Amino acid sequence: MTFEAGIYHLLGLHMHQPPGNLDLLIGANEWEARQIMLCYERPVKYAQRYQDVARFCVGFSGILLEQLQNPDIVARYSHILDIPKMLEGYRNTPNIELAGMGYYHPIFPLIPVEDWDEQIARGRQKILEVFGREPKIFWPPEMAFSMEMIPALVRHGYQYLVVDSVHVAPKEPLSREEVVYQPHVAEYGGAKITVIPRDRGLSDAQESGLNPSWFEGEVSRKTAAASKPCLVTTWTDGENGGWFRQIDEEAGFWGYFFAPYMEKVRSRQSPIRPIAVSDFAANKTPRGQVEVRTGAWNVGSTSGYDFSQWAGSGSQKKALEELYQLRRRHKDLSDSLTDQRRTAAEDALNQARELILKAETSCYLFWGEAWIPKLYEQTRLAHQVLDGIYS
Repeated sequence: MTFEAGIYHLLGLHMHQPPGNLDLLIGANEWEARQIMLCYERPVKYAQRYQDVARFCVGFSGILLEQLQNPDIVARYSHILDIPKMLEGYRNTPNIELAGMGYYHPIFPLIPVEDWDEQIARGRQKILEVFGREPKIFWPPEMAFSMEMIPALVRHGYQYLVVDSVHVAPKEPLSREEVVYQPHVAEYGGAKITVIPRDRGLSDAQESGLNPSWFEGEVSRKTAAASKPCLVTTWTDGENGGWFRQIDEEAGFWGYFFAPYMEKVRSRQSPIRPIAVSDFAANKTPRGQVEVRTGAWNVGSTSGYDFSQWAGSGSQKKALEELYQLRRRHKDLSDSLTDQRRTAAEDALNQARELILKAETSCYLFWGEAWIPKLYEQTRLAHQVLDGIYS
């Protein structure tokens, strides 16, 4: 593409389902299951329809892809969607940029640091396995980030990181426009990564409903004082809320907003140009160094300046402590075994390890008291497996 001064737009969508949820949905609520599954197909459909102008990013959690590859899930959803064909569509649609995240979609700053590498590495490997492309951009689940994550991300090949712009603090005086609409560099422990700030207000609109004319006007207004070229980043869930789940596509995100938006771009009636992160970053030097304050995105009535949605209640704190105690138990037991005994117990240790990683799924903490038992179900099974090593 020809790169010139102007306004560029990175549109991102995040896709995730907790362990076993696609199986539960098709059994308990087929209408909702249909709504959600069609959300996974539409990005490919519209990227191919507007292959000449459409550029956007889609991120998948590893556990969602694991479910979509499950032969039983493929069979049970076959009357709704040909899942293997849909996944192959992503593989063969290069104008969809792929983002990686933690395999089980954990809140990284809330889980043991010792688990970061495995969650990151396995999430990235799953994208490569399913789509044949290694993701360069990392989307932190729930946008929950701390600077300490940077070395692990860099170790596993990530070059770009999306963070909520409200947490970005420049190390030199910059206007708010220069902070939000330019890439930056963040460094921790000698490791550097390019930071892409997400516009929170425009992302809220993307999630709840908007039209191309409003979007064009709002983007032009907000970036008027920004140096050009500039990058406007909007990123939301791609399968939550009625806006994305509309069975009538003409009334939802893809028909009401995205298609008319692409028509305006195609006819050169829009001042905004969709772009992939890698294309923008290849042509634009990061603006400067920043610190990214620890935080998450805004969910419901929460601000995202802390993790209260996932760790604010007594029961949430207690569940997290159980997770940490189990992780310590696993490590202490593994370290205490002789080489011969550890080899004999390897399968059990790996099984318990998998259950610990699964227990770190953010949904178990997010969805209120009814979902916290799902975390304890994983930790209980892990304790039982570890108990068996002693017998």
